Amino acid sequence: MQTASTTLPASAGAGLRAPHFPALLHGQARFRWVEVHSENYLYGGPARAALLAARVHQPVSLHGVGMGLGNADGLDVDHVRAIAALADAVEPAAVSEHLCFNRSGAQVVNDLLPLPYSRESLDCIAANVEQAQDILRRPLLVENIATYIDCRALVDPREAIPEGAFLTALARRTGCGILLDLNNLYVNSVNHGVTVASVLADIDPHCVHEIHLAGYSEEDGMLIDTHSRPVHAPVWALYDAYIAAHGARPTLIEWDAELPPVQVLLQEADRAQAILDRHAATPPLEARHAPA
Repeated sequence: MQTASTTLPASAGAGLRAPHFPALLHGQARFRWVEVHSENYLYGGPARAALLAARVHQPVSLHGVGMGLGNADGLDVDHVRAIAALADAVEPAAVSEHLCFNRSGAQVVNDLLPLPYSRESLDCIAANVEQAQDILRRPLLVENIATYIDCRALVDPREAIPEGAFLTALARRTGCGILLDLNNLYVNSVNHGVTVASVLADIDPHCVHEIHLAGYSEEDGMLIDTHSRPVHAPVWALYDAYIAAHGARPTLIEWDAELPPVQVLLQEADRAQAILDRHAATPPLEARHAPA
């Protein structure tokens, strides 16, 4: 079994998208670390060449959107092998993927579809995660997603597992790590009425190896995880409290739509870094409250 670990620095980076590559490669912008979407670089060409050049300047994390860890009929092994080949070329500091499914039989959906959190789902996903890690020869970080359908009604209450407990059980069973997306937790809390505090209470902080922050949009009274805005105040507050309680984690600013100038991304990353720096001088609350 793989054991989760990364070589990401416990500092704030940003998602690197194609329009921002020139600024980075020409020395006009420097990030502490960057993350890219794996699927954009699977098959070589100029895009992968640019990624390999960018890797010289800072650590790179590979973040997948197409592995389908929740697919009941198993992984697309060829897809996972392509990501493994990319990882061998890039030597990333971390490899991550989403807790979702994207295929049922022959039907494939280009989206992150939510799963019911049940014992049956846990068994299925754990088997897929273990297989993926064996192919990758690396541990995965698995990210909680934003959902727009409340799947709790689909699960027999006797089989249901709360989201935070599900993530922790998956990490402990497979050795994967948790990529904790605080924006997604906040979006779900507003959309489905599950408090962020109740989810975080069930997540073992020792399993959390990375944090994502992003901006959301509001449509018809529902929050949408669009990654098209600066991080909102409630999410900054959650992040500040989490770092105060549990200590520094590698932190990424995600921005995928309506891309801003690269300097705006740097400012968002610097704001996260300021929170990390402010709490670095004092032990985390969990350490201060630990029994002697």
